[in-house]
Amino acid sequence: MPVGLLIAIAYEISASSGPVDAALLATEAPETLRAAFTVELVSDRARRTFRYDPRLEGDARWQPVSARGEDDDLDEAAASWGAEAAPDGRLFPDDLRPSIGQRVDVADLGAAWRVSFRHKPSLNDTELDVWFADRVNAKAWLDPVSERFLRIDYDLPNPVRGPEGGRLTQFDQTYLLETEPNWGLSYVASYSVSLEAKGGFRTIRRHYTATVTSIEIFFANEQAKAEFTSQRQSASGPGLAAR
Repeated sequence: MPVGLLIAIAYEISASSGPVDAALLATEAPETLRAAFTVELVSDRARRTFRYDPRLEGDARWQPVSARGEDDDLDEAAASWGAEAAPDGRLFPDDLRPSIGQRVDVADLGAAWRVSFRHKPSLNDTELDVWFADRVNAKAWLDPVSERFLRIDYDLPNPVRGPEGGRLTQFDQTYLLETEPNWGLSYVASYSVSLEAKGGFRTIRRHYTATVTSIEIFFANEQAKAEFTSQRQSASGPGLAAR
């Protein structure tokens, strides 16, 4: 084979079989799974670091650690995240299976699979999420050996008119996933969004990245941990953590 020539084997498969099903199973964290984490939010103009711990009470759960620069949009995004009932819920992509649907297109690139799909709205999606789902391309990158997703990308192939006027000329969204070592579950280690919109003689550009710099994943109580272990062993033999 000539150097630099890559041959991809492409085919359509069920999302409920093989490595795709195993990778999806690893994203399906139970509601009793919780995470204490430190996250760094970065834009072109500012940097913010926060620490979240669900075991603390009230405002102590979401605490600023450091701040540099000025960016009202980044501060608004951080405040919105911290005000959620369970900010750690964003780290567990547990609605990925309904979003992917029943069948996917797979390109076997050797070291990784490229899984292409049409994003299907789930119960967690907002009206804006539904609007985006009809217009963006969606791809997931999967390690067929570990049977875990590595990355999920959404991108806008062509400029479109926005839901409230104007024109969305560029949109990219990326999730980087890692595997929690104790339970074999996938979590979002980094998230980035970049967009450009034009309207009213203005060009609006937004870009920020959220990176989890430390994380502690645990169950809400010992009973929940025991139930999870028993269910996974029954469903998949030795369990996810042993794969």
